Amino acid sequence: MKSIKTVGVVGAGAMGRGIAQIAAQAGLEVLLFDLNVDAVAAARENLREVWDKLAAKGKITQDFAADSLARVVACGNLQDMGRADLVVEAVVERLDVKCDLFRQLESIVSDDCILASNTSSLSITSIAQACERPGRVAGYHFFNPVPLMKVVEIIDGLRSDPETGDALMALAREMGHTPVRAKDMPGFIVNHAGRGMNIEGLKTAQESVAPFYQLDAIMREQAGFRMGPFELLDLTGLDVSHPVMESIYGQFYDEPRFRPSPITAVRYAGKMLGRKTSLGFYAYPEGQKQVPAEPPVPAAAQGLKVWLAPYHSVGHKRAAALLKELGADVVAAEAPPANALIVVTPYGEDTASIVGAHQLDGERTVALDTFFGLEQGRRRVVMCSAATQPKWRDAAHALFAGDGTAVSVINDSAGFVAQRIVATIVNVASDIAQQSIATPADIDRAVSLGLGYPKGGPLAMGDGLGAAHVLEILRTMLRVTGDMRYRPSPWLQRRVQLGLSLLAEPACVAR
Repeated sequence: MKSIKTVGVVGAGAMGRGIAQIAAQAGLEVLLFDLNVDAVAAARENLREVWDKLAAKGKITQDFAADSLARVVACGNLQDMGRADLVVEAVVERLDVKCDLFRQLESIVSDDCILASNTSSLSITSIAQACERPGRVAGYHFFNPVPLMKVVEIIDGLRSDPETGDALMALAREMGHTPVRAKDMPGFIVNHAGRGMNIEGLKTAQESVAPFYQLDAIMREQAGFRMGPFELLDLTGLDVSHPVMESIYGQFYDEPRFRPSPITAVRYAGKMLGRKTSLGFYAYPEGQKQVPAEPPVPAAAQGLKVWLAPYHSVGHKRAAALLKELGADVVAAEAPPANALIVVTPYGEDTASIVGAHQLDGERTVALDTFFGLEQGRRRVVMCSAATQPKWRDAAHALFAGDGTAVSVINDSAGFVAQRIVATIVNVASDIAQQSIATPADIDRAVSLGLGYPKGGPLAMGDGLGAAHVLEILRTMLRVTGDMRYRPSPWLQRRVQLGLSLLAEPACVAR
């Protein structure tokens, strides 16, 4: 395996600076170049400040800071890359620019120098075709900010030598990062897997299921994510996120799972990009996010009787336990009596479908999401149909908030909010595994570290929630909506049929 001691970095922006920082901290010599000479000087000064602050906090010694900075060599000419063992480009996301750069580099560097691209969305195979030695070209996709985001995707193009990726994997570990290996496919692992949260969150908003802030609160406080889809889009910026959504959708030839939303198209055109413009899905006056106040909890209905539908065994059991804890007057009867609140507990269905299928009184019927548990402190979600009357909506809200737990009341939606988004996340990750873009373990590692998803990553999340339940939600949503975006991945379906973990690789493979 090639030994890498000197790393060239072309591009002195945020990504290039971050790559230079972790390489220098690992004891490697760094050759830093940018067409803008001032950008290289600014990058070195920025690194000086970063290391001085770390030293002041006692996280590194002053000698280590000085030695690290000394290892970052400012280059005034691309020819200075001639002695590099590896060159990582971190320039603008344009295929023609990257191809031209790699052609130039190949005439400068040694025959065994590795050429790597930090691209987040362009094909490594397309970049490598510009080179006479495409085997030495691979993807080396870091995430911003590089020193804090401890994962890096190593992407093998169709003509990449395995030894090239092996060397980059070893170097990533040397620099303190976790490497994951991926095939050259649109979005690689993390940007591909991230479609589930963003795209399905936008689809839910487009259906007017709930306001943006409520959708985010549900994903945080019910499903356990650090951020909801609209907080995440505001943080990343639609100038980055929207073009990536369109690009991945196009590269997968209009795959329904990745269909972008006109919501972001309009906001992108209007430059409502998120935190960087102080206005996105939220307003950020003086950098502080403004969030609407939660609707007040209505007064509890006096003498309320509740009929709990027995149509879903798991949901019924969970809801029954909660109603008992809340001291609700639950009526035991085969059919709902008059003047009782009707509570249903679907997986994947909307309220209207259940009302229609069982001939219930739509005016008194609400749905309760039980999929993620109903313990005190975990946000609960109550869903109304278009027929549900305000009196019964308010009665349900007050009832399920009776122990002080926050309740979101949403409009009718196949799969509530978190059910449909999480099922989509698990399904997209399953299809990444089905396509052999990465191993199941690397998919979970990459998504957990790159996106901060809970429960160890999407496949482990699916196992924890019950892969059979995830499959049930998707199949039901496909039936209710007719939208092919919800068709289950064969990976998910077959593992449920075989009783295998979603992380289980095939015991035998085609030869």
